[in-house]
Amino acid sequence: MDALIVIFLTGLIGLFVGMQKKPKLNLLVTMLGLVLAFILQLNNGFYTSPLSSYQVLEFNISQLYFSLVAIAFCMLIVLGGFNYFKRDSIHIGDYYGLLLFSLCGAICLIGFTDLFMFFLGLEILSIPIYVMVGIKKQDVLSAEASIKYFFTGAFATAILLFGIALLYGATGSFNLIEIRGIIQSGEYQATFLFIGILFILGAFLFKVGAVPFHFWGPDVYQGSPEIVTAFMATVVKLAALMAFYKLFNGTFQELGNFWIGALYFAIGLSLFVGYLGALKQTKFKRLLAYSSISNTGYALFALLSLSNSSLGSLWIFLVGYGCATIALLTISMAIHNDNDEISSFKGIGYKNPFIGFIMIISLLSLAGIPPLTGFFGKFALLMNAYSQHLYLVILALISSAVGAFLYLRFMVLSLSKDTEAESVSISIWHYIVLGICAAGILGAWLIVAI
Repeated sequence: MDALIVIFLTGLIGLFVGMQKKPKLNLLVTMLGLVLAFILQLNNGFYTSPLSSYQVLEFNISQLYFSLVAIAFCMLIVLGGFNYFKRDSIHIGDYYGLLLFSLCGAICLIGFTDLFMFFLGLEILSIPIYVMVGIKKQDVLSAEASIKYFFTGAFATAILLFGIALLYGATGSFNLIEIRGIIQSGEYQATFLFIGILFILGAFLFKVGAVPFHFWGPDVYQGSPEIVTAFMATVVKLAALMAFYKLFNGTFQELGNFWIGALYFAIGLSLFVGYLGALKQTKFKRLLAYSSISNTGYALFALLSLSNSSLGSLWIFLVGYGCATIALLTISMAIHNDNDEISSFKGIGYKNPFIGFIMIISLLSLAGIPPLTGFFGKFALLMNAYSQHLYLVILALISSAVGAFLYLRFMVLSLSKDTEAESVSISIWHYIVLGICAAGILGAWLIVAI
């Protein structure tokens, strides 16, 4: 809870600091706030917080790890996007403030204990992103993406709110522990409860970008600046998946036979629609958007397993996926790929060995090649589901082969010998971000040991 207050105050102070039109000062304030929040969250439970009596947010060890990764990803995104945001020094405080306010929503979504805080967290997470998607004011695609994301997001929120209302009508409670107790006792109104769960499931599938509610992803990713795309693909997805897991594999666990069929359908289609759609893309961010659909399919395997280890597997998977995605989008910013063409990466790894190395490990991690973190994440998720969901695991392995072809093709393009490729001047901020991402991708053994 203390970390959440610090992040909010940092965003608020950053708005006023932004009036000084000093980008580096804004960066310093933002990073100091995030570092302090990370330290407070890391030491959660080791000291008595003045807000300890507030029971709406609680962080067990798993939720603590997810919140720490969310804050760490936000640090990387803030650093990696500094050169982009400083072009508009007048509004840099607004940009960083919106990112931090959205991070507040992500923290709430990870630690909520009742449906009130769940809904508030989801909206606090989403509303700043609606604005951030459209910050390229002169870009028609950015404006289109913002409007599309807002209207489809509002529609999903309405469905979610209706589902929560039905859930309350069926159980008479908003508290997750009380709702689970009522479901276990069988003292609920079945029709309201089942319809409410389906509505909540549909809203969640939209938020995480899974089939059949994936249609917004490619257009929104393409129209957003790389920095916003990175935030949506990592922090937003991580928080939404954690909340998804907490509700369905926790509160609704006893009704798994009811909702698991719909989840099967979503996972099976997501695994293939994403990678097959990515094969024909010529725009880099659209390729990442379709790739994220399939990766969401893998992440949803965590909900199929009732063991506690499935949440740890999900965490490892999201660490690998997040580090690789942030690294690739940071490289796109470093090479000034304003037209977002995949062809802009041709020969870039051959001409710039450091970038080439980062691209190789990032793409191989996304493809699930050992011994990188992406491999251990996928392997752990599939192994947890292997005994009860063999056929779905087989589909996932087939999908992995398609994904490996996609990523290897992109890697060959970036490493091809092209005399016309330009040498890239990488800023110190990009070096830091890429170095940390590389450590996350290569540090699989350490992550698994933890």
